[in-house]
Amino acid sequence: MLSILTPFFIYLSAIVIAVPLARRLGLGSVLGYLLAGIVIGPILGLIQHNESEDLLHFAEFGVVMMLFLIGLELDPRALWDMRHKLLGLGGLQIFLTLGAIAGASMFMGFAWQTAVAIGMILSLSSTAVVLQTLSEKKLMQTGGGRASFSVLLTQDIAVIPMIAILPLLAVGQFLSFNPDGSISRGVQTLAHEDATWVQTLPGWGVTLATLGAVALIIFAGVFLTRPFFRFIHAANLRELYTAVSLFIVVGIALLMSAVGLSPALGTFLAGVVLANTEFRHELESSIEPFKGLLLGLFFIAVGAGINFTILFRDPIEIIALTVGLMLLKGGILLLIGRLFSLRTRGQWLLALSLAQAGEFGMVLTTFSLQQGVLELWLGERLLLIIALSLLFTPLFFMFQDYLRARISAKMDATQPDDEIDDKQKIIIAGIGRFGQSVNRLVRASGFETTVIDHDLKVIQVMRKFGIKGFFGDPTRPDLLHAAGLENAKILVVAVDDPKAAVKLVEFGRKAKPDLMIIARARDRIHVYELYRAGADKIVREMFDSSLRAGRYVLEEMGLSDYDASMSEQAYYQHDRHALRELAELWEPGKPVADNPAYVERSKALDIDLEAALVTQLQQGRDTDTKVS
Repeated sequence: MLSILTPFFIYLSAIVIAVPLARRLGLGSVLGYLLAGIVIGPILGLIQHNESEDLLHFAEFGVVMMLFLIGLELDPRALWDMRHKLLGLGGLQIFLTLGAIAGASMFMGFAWQTAVAIGMILSLSSTAVVLQTLSEKKLMQTGGGRASFSVLLTQDIAVIPMIAILPLLAVGQFLSFNPDGSISRGVQTLAHEDATWVQTLPGWGVTLATLGAVALIIFAGVFLTRPFFRFIHAANLRELYTAVSLFIVVGIALLMSAVGLSPALGTFLAGVVLANTEFRHELESSIEPFKGLLLGLFFIAVGAGINFTILFRDPIEIIALTVGLMLLKGGILLLIGRLFSLRTRGQWLLALSLAQAGEFGMVLTTFSLQQGVLELWLGERLLLIIALSLLFTPLFFMFQDYLRARISAKMDATQPDDEIDDKQKIIIAGIGRFGQSVNRLVRASGFETTVIDHDLKVIQVMRKFGIKGFFGDPTRPDLLHAAGLENAKILVVAVDDPKAAVKLVEFGRKAKPDLMIIARARDRIHVYELYRAGADKIVREMFDSSLRAGRYVLEEMGLSDYDASMSEQAYYQHDRHALRELAELWEPGKPVADNPAYVERSKALDIDLEAALVTQLQQGRDTDTKVS
């Protein structure tokens, strides 16, 4: 028992220590997992190379679960709408990348068969790394994110014919069929008893079995899922839903593996079929924790499996080949993105996302070694290059974020502030979502405003819609004076940065004591800071919308529209009063939980609020009784 638990304890320790630390340092979870694997594997030697390979095969199931969850998010009609990207964007990427890598490999002296095999292996990208990174950065729904997903899905489909073609590329070996049905290839033999039952069938039988497996998944998803889930629901046990979810994913993976198809592709297809059922969210919530943990183990296994002995033997060559591969794939992806009319940002996101090699490349490399397509030394180098490219991808994303921030800051610095020639009584500093709503309401009511924002693109978009705005940093005193602060009546502070908002309020109050300052606050603590700075009216970002949502809840629970509205108003008035009292007790730099006077007064105010709401409801019922 101890020997079984020890490696699991090591893996979990690496996860709970390294990943939060990496996220706090801004490295992202994927890089955290990879670095954790490197530490417990090559550096400390807690995990041996063969153990990391066993873990990799097990953890690849996380990729299968990820594709199932993605399928659940896709409507079948949406998948049909993607057919042009799947065939065009994805197919072109595989074809061009395979050709370019094969050509480069032949130039380096490899036989054409080996070069094509290398091209197949390295043309694939990492579904696990890309989807995890795009999800963390909330880029999946962008043009580049959707294009990346289309290419990844095409690559998963392309693995099937690649597995069929690779054995034919064995250099210097000839196929022969033995009387017992086995296939001989030089000294390599695919024994009849080692093959799945489908692989023992003739060609037409394999085709029928494959089509039958796909049809069975679709039929079961459409006709059998609902009665099956109703049967499970009758037991009224929460853990059964988790068992059923795993049963579906594991069963489909087994079925697809038996017919020689990708388990990830099969579970993706099942997810698409189940996307429109009422059990979709139950399946998602049951599978999500397993997917996240298995993906983490997958990345740890990749990091632990990096062979630093080969890397240290030829570090410059290996790193150069890895970077060269990523630059070559990235260049092809940029070209394809332009051909398919992606925006510049989408083109770069597509190139950055898919420039690495992938986990299916590792599978194909191992398969190629078993089939005698690649020599051992070449297979080891390919596995190392794939692992390094997975490690470099999060670093490339970090470099891109840093570079974009620097370029944006440089453009803002070189762009001169606009000369403000339109000075109004109302100055709005910051024109994001909050400031835009304020500005539209005020202007629609017949009042003119002077708008200032430090985001040049936002100002340019506003001007296209006929709304005049000025580029510049609204926290700069000289710019505020140029905007006519001395003659202004109202200053609306709607900037995103909380510290900048406090600074702006302080300056506005000192510059003009009688100025009405209306400020946007992020949370209660920010309210206290703005109150101390001198703001007259403070609006929390989510407060009014949350009150409206609460009123809807009360109405659905049986309260009349009038009672729900009065409860909302009572809460609003009480909260405004409570904020002013608590602002006097708040101490800057000290957590409110460590402030005894604040905590006690907050408890007392909560009791007052409950009493006020009960009284309000009772008054409403008494009024209804008198009317009736």
